[in-house]
Amino acid sequence: MFLFLSKLLPLFFYPLGLACVLMVVALVLWWKRSRWTPIPISLALIALLVGSNGWVSNALMRSLEWQNLPAAELPSAEAIVILGGATKPASPPRSGVDLSEEGDRVLYGAELYRKGKAPLVIASGGRIDWRRSGASESGDMAVILETLGVPKDAILQDPTSLNTYENAVNVRQILRARGIRQVLLVTSAFHMPRSLLIFKRQGIEAIAAPTDFLVTQAELREPNSSIQSTVLNVLPDAERLQRSTRALKEYIGIVIYRLRGWL
Repeated sequence: MFLFLSKLLPLFFYPLGLACVLMVVALVLWWKRSRWTPIPISLALIALLVGSNGWVSNALMRSLEWQNLPAAELPSAEAIVILGGATKPASPPRSGVDLSEEGDRVLYGAELYRKGKAPLVIASGGRIDWRRSGASESGDMAVILETLGVPKDAILQDPTSLNTYENAVNVRQILRARGIRQVLLVTSAFHMPRSLLIFKRQGIEAIAAPTDFLVTQAELREPNSSIQSTVLNVLPDAERLQRSTRALKEYIGIVIYRLRGWL
């Protein structure tokens, strides 16, 4: 139930969910012929315009992604931990496992292995039964890792974790069983601040190895590069709205995890 509520309730705080709630309020007020009807409509419009604004979405995402900028050369460790959320199951009409937007996690983890940064790769991630069918995310990641040149005997799996806290708890058990203390933690850059705090809370010596950066220096310069770019940056855009939502999701996750004592 916690898992379901943790994904349902925050929706009302995201720009799109908040706008929908405000529009429902507006409909109720309109039905009652209230003179206050324009207020929730205006607030819904503001939520959507602000959430999809380029400067706002970039600022929100950058505030997370740039907290753990990668070093010029990452140190070696005893294992590479890749967090789930990077794959789509082999469900028809897909011919096999696909990578999602966060698929850079698997690609980067394999790259670090090939560079000799660690002798083991731990793929961590289950799959929620009521959301998707198919094998665990760790199993999907293992398939792709092998395709990318990581030997099967160098891949360990945590196939049951359903959130970042469970990732850390289950990985800790794997590490203890093998006497491993230090790992390279691979996840999307915007997800790294929360992940790093959770892993360290579990007593794991985790070195940040972020990937999947959504905000780059070029993207920060673009809105101010021309009049056309500035105008387009102000207009509503679904991708920027999603970017703002993902950043807000992380901040809400940090608050919830702190309240539960997981950070």
